[in-house]
Amino acid sequence: MKIVINQIMTVSSPPHMYGTDTIEARMRDVLIALTPAFGMSLIRYGTSAFYVTAVAVIAALLAEYLFQRVMNKPVTTNDFSAAITGVLLAFNLPPDVPLWIPAVGSFFAIIVVKQLFGGLGSNFVNPALAARAFLLASFPVHMTHWTLPEKPIHDALSGATYLAMIKQDPAFVPEAADYFALLFNKVGGCLGETSAVALLVGGVYLLVRKIINWRIPVFYIGSFALFAFIFGRTGLFSGQHILFEILNGGLIMGAFFMATDYATSPITPNGKIVMGIGCGLLTVFIRFFGGYPEGVSYAIIIMNLFVPLIDKYVRPQVFGHRKVRKGVKV
Repeated sequence: MKIVINQIMTVSSPPHMYGTDTIEARMRDVLIALTPAFGMSLIRYGTSAFYVTAVAVIAALLAEYLFQRVMNKPVTTNDFSAAITGVLLAFNLPPDVPLWIPAVGSFFAIIVVKQLFGGLGSNFVNPALAARAFLLASFPVHMTHWTLPEKPIHDALSGATYLAMIKQDPAFVPEAADYFALLFNKVGGCLGETSAVALLVGGVYLLVRKIINWRIPVFYIGSFALFAFIFGRTGLFSGQHILFEILNGGLIMGAFFMATDYATSPITPNGKIVMGIGCGLLTVFIRFFGGYPEGVSYAIIIMNLFVPLIDKYVRPQVFGHRKVRKGVKV
């Protein structure tokens, strides 16, 4: 009896998932997890937060649609990945940024960083963070103008973030009220990073739903705390107010929502640990010793570039495999 097999199996680019779950379902869960932070930004910044986020999302969807139509590729805007890129980019922007900034950033993220490298799963760095780095280098004035939400947006104050204040004065001592402000979005900063509680709620949701693995966020935040203590702002082992450092800036958002991106993070358990530790170390070095008060975006982007090497050299041993050294099996 002759059996002819004529079915060709095609393996697509990562991320790969087992079971009946779909990319759309996973991405939808990420959007749900981002909802608390978006809600807090609306409460504190009002319509400005809505406009910035809406423009970023619409521009991301439009960029993906136009590129895929022009290149005669299947349109994949319904998988929510472009929408997530838009939301994350908006969360990395000041609330009163001109609306053409998120539009330009979304087109850069989708076309240059994502689609030109093959689309979903083929990008080698996080599109939203790459777009933020591009915007920061191109339009630094707009990207570093912070609105303090103590007043309505039309009558808002502008000033330095806590990280900028600490950069200028390493001996800055936070008060109890400062911790409360960081937890509940009462300080100036990017749209998505000024409410630690909202971000943690979303992060826990992702962990419970098993959308992300615990290793990257836990080792990222944990290693940051350890290295912040060792390489203190005023000398070795002089680190203090570590919790204040953790709650400030985009550390929590980066640890849960961007360093865990499927396409740009390691696939092996040990690789995820290395990724988290590397991000924590780089964030401390950039914050403490660099000229920029924040370091999350660049730390994650740099570690994204090392992900192929991490997966190559930090991987579990194949069951039953024995290495051969100089002709001797060990």
